[in-house]
Amino acid sequence: MKRLTKESIDGALIVLAVFSAGFGLKGFLLSSHFIDGGVTGVSMLLATVLGLPLSVLILLINIPFIALGYRQIGMKFAIKSALAIAGLSLCLAFVKFPDVTPDKLLTAVFGGLDGTEIAALLVSKNSHLLRVGDVILILNIFIFLAAAFFLGVEPALYSILTYAAASKTIDFLIHGIEEYTAITIISTKSEEIREAITRGLNRGVTVYKGGGGMGSKGITEFEQSILYCVVTRLEIGKVKDVIKEIDPTAFVTTHALSDVEGGFIKKPLLH
Repeated sequence: MKRLTKESIDGALIVLAVFSAGFGLKGFLLSSHFIDGGVTGVSMLLATVLGLPLSVLILLINIPFIALGYRQIGMKFAIKSALAIAGLSLCLAFVKFPDVTPDKLLTAVFGGLDGTEIAALLVSKNSHLLRVGDVILILNIFIFLAAAFFLGVEPALYSILTYAAASKTIDFLIHGIEEYTAITIISTKSEEIREAITRGLNRGVTVYKGGGGMGSKGITEFEQSILYCVVTRLEIGKVKDVIKEIDPTAFVTTHALSDVEGGFIKKPLLH
């Protein structure tokens, strides 16, 4: 029963995504002669240059990437991707959407979507020098350079704005305002700081044992506790205030996390 419910929800989300993508393309980008990044952008560029239907090109060009998705991720992902792409192709061919606005800035901000992640994943897995984000960036640089050559500089610049706006929106939808952040704390008063965070702020803290040194002193002889905790982006200031109050000289580093699962107290610090 749960599996059936999950598949039904996934199916509904795919349908919603298909119509949202079709609306973004036909209601915003196509009428202003903008393109997006990724596979969608390549399809739009070729449709403009070759005069072929976008609905056909977006289906054909995505076939190799669906195959890569099957190879790298699995059958279930490939089937859902194929259904989504086929649905988008049919949507572009048969569904009519209104031309929402002729304003270029509004079109650039609200019209974007993307699709080179599978190719980026494949390249990055076979390269020790390039990460997924690096590959996506490089691919889109070539796409927008081609857009500048075939469509002109101004449409290419607006297309870059479209891609950037869509990417930031997707990041916000995935990670939300409560994006998790890891905080590492090194202090001679680590026990007091740990106590304040766990009891006062109701957050879990992991304690590592480590040593260190700087300058000509080299590695110290004594062990010291290194604290590691995970908080939301909104809670960073609260934790840092506690640390500064106990030890203003504490060494503190933070870095964003893409995902957190298990062992995490989700009671918010801010009320």
